Amino acid sequence: MSAFLKQVLGYTSDAIDAGKYLLKGLSVTFDHMRRRPITVQYPYEKLIPSERYRGRIHYEFDKCIACEVCVRVCPINLPVVDWVMNKETKKKELRNYSIDFGVCIFCGNCVEYCPTNCLSMTEEYELSAFDRHSLNFDNVALGRLPTSVTTDPAVQPLRELAYLPVGKIDPHGVASDQPRAGHLPSDLLNGLQKEAPLEKKSDVELSDGENLKG
Repeated sequence: MSAFLKQVLGYTSDAIDAGKYLLKGLSVTFDHMRRRPITVQYPYEKLIPSERYRGRIHYEFDKCIACEVCVRVCPINLPVVDWVMNKETKKKELRNYSIDFGVCIFCGNCVEYCPTNCLSMTEEYELSAFDRHSLNFDNVALGRLPTSVTTDPAVQPLRELAYLPVGKIDPHGVASDQPRAGHLPSDLLNGLQKEAPLEKKSDVELSDGENLKG
């Protein structure tokens, strides 16, 4: 009889555990049903990249002095600078400049260390191609102005997808004055700047107290 009761109790505990696991799974499912959709209907909708996004590199041929600093700071020696020495002026004459975006890791070193600021990172991230050789951009292709999501009339730009108001799941038609569920990076920065003077003031008061004690 005791063995039968043990089997019944074991079966009951297993059934209770299975029910708990089922309820946990359903709770996760119902929690996601209340959240906003995170799928962007690309290419009809596109997220606006951040200000420091590392996209396709823009190159200005007139500013380049062929110093090859970009080649030296590149982890993979990627930029190809083709120049010749002008014997009359004794200066370098730039002939061609190219970057292969099929190999580029978009670290931004070339942009950061360029002495003439002829290189800059853009928000253009659509670099897919059928042939990898077409990703080798020369100075003409690099000089092409970058595409902007906000200026494309066929695209709906989505700026604050992650900072929608509470209860809102559709980013379209949301008024800018509605309270957001999260804090924008600009709001966080303003809050940190307001807290910084207070921290400095407390540090000054603490140092004055230590001087008085001394």
